[in-house]
Amino acid sequence: RFWQDAIDKEMKNVRIAFQELPDGENPPADFQFCRCHMIFDVKMEDFRRKARLVAGGHMTKAPATLTYASVVSRETVRIALMTAALNDVDVWAADVLNAYITAPCREKIWTILGPEFGEDQGKKAIIVRALYGLKSSGAAFREHLAGFMKEMGYSACRADPDLWLKKCTNRGGKDYYAYILCYVDDLLVIHHNPKKVMARINQNLPLKEDSVGRPKYYLGAKLRETEFSDGSKAWGLSPTKYVQTAVTNCEEHLKNNMARKWTLVKDAKNPFPCECRPEEDVSPLLDPAEASYYMQLIGILRWMCELGRLDICTEVSMLSSFSAMPREGHMEAVLHIMAYLRDHKCSRLVFDPKMPEGIWDNFIECEWGHEYDDAQEEIPPNAPTPLGKPVRFRMYVDSDHAHDKSTTRSITGIVIFIGRS
Repeated sequence: RFWQDAIDKEMKNVRIAFQELPDGENPPADFQFCRCHMIFDVKMEDFRRKARLVAGGHMTKAPATLTYASVVSRETVRIALMTAALNDVDVWAADVLNAYITAPCREKIWTILGPEFGEDQGKKAIIVRALYGLKSSGAAFREHLAGFMKEMGYSACRADPDLWLKKCTNRGGKDYYAYILCYVDDLLVIHHNPKKVMARINQNLPLKEDSVGRPKYYLGAKLRETEFSDGSKAWGLSPTKYVQTAVTNCEEHLKNNMARKWTLVKDAKNPFPCECRPEEDVSPLLDPAEASYYMQLIGILRWMCELGRLDICTEVSMLSSFSAMPREGHMEAVLHIMAYLRDHKCSRLVFDPKMPEGIWDNFIECEWGHEYDDAQEEIPPNAPTPLGKPVRFRMYVDSDHAHDKSTTRSITGIVIFIGRS
């Protein structure tokens, strides 16, 4: 009774995924059987109960083709937010409701209906929609979504197939590219009239009503506009909430779930302790439970880097190479990064599209014509026509030769700016 409302709500949405067979009729011989079951969760932000019916895809053979849904890259998200401010167009976000079951099932699967189907319990049914849990459901939804994007007149970017673009004219009469960015069922629409685009999407892919509008969070980071002194605006991405939650969870885990006494240092001014050399560490190896948690922390820190914590990228990259056999010194270094994040939790990347000023004197013009007299820029023949306002690229490169004391391998850091972004 406690979960009945959540079950009823889920069954109202998911029944379309099943096609019941007439009494006495068996599924075709080439169909595979798999069980289905309910899973339950309580959303901690509002204690809302949620139930979801999933298939036991572990019981079926793996399809011969792709089984996953690709996602838009974080670099693409940053560039898209920058171009939105550059061309003065709006940004809206939305989540697809019960995304997978909007797509047809690519596998031949049948099941026996369980007690959640009420009077239909025990009947045989064919799964006709990409039910959660099946091996190919991710790829099926990606294919379904791609077909709808093409129907709307969008085409996939050749550099990132989950960025969909379409030539449009903005409010000022200027041509530009409108974009739809897809991270499985999370959509980001960049358009001069995003409300109209969302309404069109909602006709084929039902959207969660409370998710449609200007984005507040995207992929774990807070999104909001920043206004500059000259009145211009640009989008900014902040992983502060994710960082705070990760540090709090880390402190609680160290206190309650670790056999050994690990703690975060009280004062961490830098991501690494001074003179920290992970490659020279010969401290004892971590036990299996500690090593597993070390790898979890590396994954969390890697996502922080993806969300914009550039100040820890080098340190996290160095410690990632020891995930297979981490030592006590490596754990201390990871926990030092967490302590640094505790003391420096607030950060935000602002994707300012304006042309940079006063820096070009640092670049020395060189004449390479006498050595590369026939050099030309390689432009792909299928590149889309440039539209919208122009931007200027800068790239900074710095190398630390023989950085690794044990192998003498070098490391190189690269930072690319588009405008001031």
